[in-house]
Amino acid sequence: MRFLVETSARHVHVTKEDLATLFGEGYELTWKKDLSQPGQFACEERVTVVGPKKELKGVSILGPCRNATQVELSLTDARSIGVAAPVRESGDLAGSAPCKLIGPKGEVEILEGVIAAKRHIHATKADAEQLGVTNGEIVSVKLDTDGRSLVFGDVVVRVSDSYALAMHIDTDESNAAGCGREVYGEIVK
Repeated sequence: MRFLVETSARHVHVTKEDLATLFGEGYELTWKKDLSQPGQFACEERVTVVGPKKELKGVSILGPCRNATQVELSLTDARSIGVAAPVRESGDLAGSAPCKLIGPKGEVEILEGVIAAKRHIHATKADAEQLGVTNGEIVSVKLDTDGRSLVFGDVVVRVSDSYALAMHIDTDESNAAGCGREVYGEIVK
């Protein structure tokens, strides 16, 4: 069974409180486009992510707001700004890297929250059953691309009926595989 493999570019998730600091009290995120995962969307809002060495301007915010502010960068992005971002699952922020976020109305220093997202597959229970995998299982996924096919190991499976079937990789991983606009993968055992 093949599934869509999507490239997740650098982005930020913010809390309501941090959104208010960055954009002003009472500010609401502005929907730009829906993402493949139900209820998730790209926003018009962008921030600057600042590390000890340099900054990344125009980093997209994804909505809706979350319980913790989180910055997801590729390892190349993180190194370029001088941040040692650990490879983690989304939400696993304890002891992760710090940074500063700058918006049009203010700045936020986060003491932890910068990660390189662990590559993962979102699957419903029915999808997981069809794929022969379980929540939290670590698998390998083969991508057939033009001249740069490869197998990604250490892919975590995340199962919930609130998901839509798709694998997410970051821009470093996408470039390594020579991914184009529409790429599919399959689990190899």
